[in-house]
Order: sequence, then structure tokens, then C-alpha cells
Amino acid sequence: MLFSLKKRSAALSAAAQTVNHDFVQRQCFGADEYLTVYSGVMTQPAAGLRQRQKQRTAQSLWETAIGLFLKHGFENVTVAQIAEAVEVSRMTVYNYFPTKEDLALRPIEDHIGDAARTVRERPPGQSPVEALRHAFLTGLDARDAATGLSDAPHVLAVRRLLNETPTLADRALRLTARDRALLAAELTEPGRHDNPDVLARVKAAQLIGLREELVAENVRRLLAGESADTVYPDARAAAQAAFDLTAHGLLGSGR
Repeated sequence: MLFSLKKRSAALSAAAQTVNHDFVQRQCFGADEYLTVYSGVMTQPAAGLRQRQKQRTAQSLWETAIGLFLKHGFENVTVAQIAEAVEVSRMTVYNYFPTKEDLALRPIEDHIGDAARTVRERPPGQSPVEALRHAFLTGLDARDAATGLSDAPHVLAVRRLLNETPTLADRALRLTARDRALLAAELTEPGRHDNPDVLARVKAAQLIGLREELVAENVRRLLAGESADTVYPDARAAAQAAFDLTAHGLLGSGR
């Protein structure tokens, strides 16, 4: 374990004090614009007053919940406590976020489908592997938290919280499976998106697995105390090698 229970609790509590609007809006898990979430999707600021009020309520709920999770631990915080802190009813919380897990994993969930979208919107003539390589390397260059290469203290605190909370780790695995299924649908033959063939599923498993391992290694090193700038050269080289391996096949790997 990277921290004893006592040290881990202190670290999370200290990180909770730094949770602010910048964290909620820009730095959590690669969000590159303000996280205005409502009805399960990231939305742009709406023109109507009612919609803006809904977005502010959702933002406040999520921001408050993250602060409480970091301070007290995910399992020790109830929906009622979140509602009380925001001064809304429990039903209001459930209207925006059906489960407590949704509150914690909202930034990750907002990125589900990114790989499929990258493949779908790639330039003519570019392969899926190259499209995803370019997207990942661009993210590393920007220290995008979605690549695991953000060492902002509050981002690392939430990463640690997710890693050490079995309920959230299990939910994250299911989100990854959904991401893989969406990519498989995009990689399958035209007209069969509702039933991806086995080869499309194998390709998607390789590409999503590649990304998850790269992210996990970056997060592991940052949680061990290294800085993002220190890890960056190795992270970029590993990403290049991993995408090369996928592009050219395992036969050329020598193992």
C-alpha cells in the first residue's frame, strides 16, 4: 500500500481542503471544459434561466460530494449528508445522480465513448490505431488527466480514492466495458453496429486495454510521488511503443 490508513486519511483530508471550482470545472480526469452536467450528459451553458439553474445545482451537488468523499471516505458519506450540505432534498440529489457512484465517477463517465468518437471523426485515410495514438499523445502533451498524467493534488486524491474504494473500482471496470463495446461497434462492418463481430471486439479490447494500461502506469508513478514532468518522457515512449505493437502485431515483438 502507498499509504498506511492513517497517512491515507490525512492525505485525503488535506486534499479535500484544496477542492475548488477549478478542480471541478477543469482538471478532474481530463475535462477540457467546464463540467456542466445534467441528465447524465455534459452540456453547454444553456440560454434558459431554468436550465442554467439545473446546471448550477448539478455542479454544486457534484462538487460538494467530491469534497465530502475526500474528507470522510466514500463509504462513510450518505446521500442525505450531501443533500444537507447543498441544502436540497435527497430526492433532488437522486434526480440528478441516480446513485452515489454516479457522483464520484461522473468525470470518467463523461469520457465514455471518446475512443469511439475519435475513430468515427478521424480524417480520411487515417487508421483507427493512428487516430487513437494521436489523441493519446496529444493528451500526454497537455498533461490531460484522462491520460493519467496530471499531478494536480486534488486529481491525485480522487484517483487514490477510486483506486482504494472497491465499489468505485468495480463500477469503473463496468464503465470501461461500455467504452470497449462502443469502440467495437465503431470498428465493425457498416450496417452491423448493433452486433459487432468477434474481430471488432478483439480490436476494441486491444485498443482499450492498451490505453488502460498506459493510464494505470502513469497514475501508479504519480501516486508514488513522481511529478508529471518527470514521468512524461517515459509515458510518451511507452505510448509510442504500445501503439506500434498494436499497429504491427505481436509477431514482430520478439516475444
